[in-house]
Amino acid sequence: MAPPLLYAHRFGRDAGPDSSQQALAQAVLGPADGLETDVCLTADGQLVLLHDPLLGLSTTARGWAHETPWAGALADARLRDRHGEPTDQRVLRVDDLLDLAPEHLRLQFDVKAHGDPALAARTAELLSARIRDRRAGERSEILSFHADACAAAAARGQSARLIVWADHDPHGLVRWAHGHGVAGVCIEHFLLHPALVATLRHGRLSVATGTVNEPGLARRVAALQLDAITTDAPSRIAAAVAEATDAAAPQPARSTAMMRA
Repeated sequence: MAPPLLYAHRFGRDAGPDSSQQALAQAVLGPADGLETDVCLTADGQLVLLHDPLLGLSTTARGWAHETPWAGALADARLRDRHGEPTDQRVLRVDDLLDLAPEHLRLQFDVKAHGDPALAARTAELLSARIRDRRAGERSEILSFHADACAAAAARGQSARLIVWADHDPHGLVRWAHGHGVAGVCIEHFLLHPALVATLRHGRLSVATGTVNEPGLARRVAALQLDAITTDAPSRIAAAVAEATDAAAPQPARSTAMMRA
């Protein structure tokens, strides 16, 4: 079987602040097949790579992303590390990533909007347009917990994947996805089991998971023959995925002469 694609979650959280240029510089040197990051919309229409719409959680800025302009407030802000301490890393935009990321790497953009599906859909619309304008559609995918964001991206011809944290009614999920042109789902790893994956596969959906950081867990989910795995530590997880893939590969038949020997 083909191994699942590995995506560096927020560019690989062990290498620097989330979605920072420092983390990106390390991620492009590792075994990841792609980069995963989050996208919020600012008050002046900029698409910034931030996991948290509430800015103070991950930057030195304050307020909500959609109420804060890029010019000044966010352009001058600095990212915080995983302990909340300010760093010298600045906030990146989607255009920065498209400028810096090698073209062989795939890109996943997770649209974020706190409790606001209309804002999530608007963000996905603008993101789809920017990806198209930069001719990055073939290597890009839009993800979101917001169904409206995924539907908006798919309606504009951009590959989309809904993130799911429940295993309720997978047949209904398949019907919704086909009805809105959404080609895949990202199921949290603790929900995955063979019957669920088989149902989604039978419904012709691509199946991914995240965030997988422990080698034993990576071997387990890789054995389910998923399409992609997101991880904070691509180098550590790549070896475990390769091991699971090799173990699942058909073994060559032994010849009659070998068996007699």
